[in-house]
Amino acid sequence: MNTVLIFIIGIPLIEIYLFIKIGSQIGAFNTVLLILSTAILGVAYARYEGFNTLKSGIGQLIKNQLPVYELISGATLAFAAFLLIFPGFATDFMGLLLIIPYSRKVILKKFVSKNKKSNKSEHNKNFIEGEFEDIDDNNDRKI
Repeated sequence: MNTVLIFIIGIPLIEIYLFIKIGSQIGAFNTVLLILSTAILGVAYARYEGFNTLKSGIGQLIKNQLPVYELISGATLAFAAFLLIFPGFATDFMGLLLIIPYSRKVILKKFVSKNKKSNKSEHNKNFIEGEFEDIDDNNDRKI
């Protein structure tokens, strides 16, 4: 089954289940307040971390280095802010994991190492081994 379809169906089902379970424990009004507060606080913290990433990237540019980690980290922070704005507890948890610098580094390292392994296996499939001989037409002529 397509992974995107699983996410499109699975995430709302998980969120609805968590809304029901948490809402039955703390009440509907408190559940709504908790969702709104995590969205507001999460986006504010994402903005703070985004500015820190921007400062770090500018520092890398001043040192004449390419800020690769900062670019990837900035995109991850934007995705995390989207997850925090999206109502739900599971998406808020994933967004908070992506905002916290330590867990973001761990997640990005696992993601990059996984992609490097798959790229190496795909890269090796594009080569055909063989031998060749360079034939020069000019050697056959007599001068």
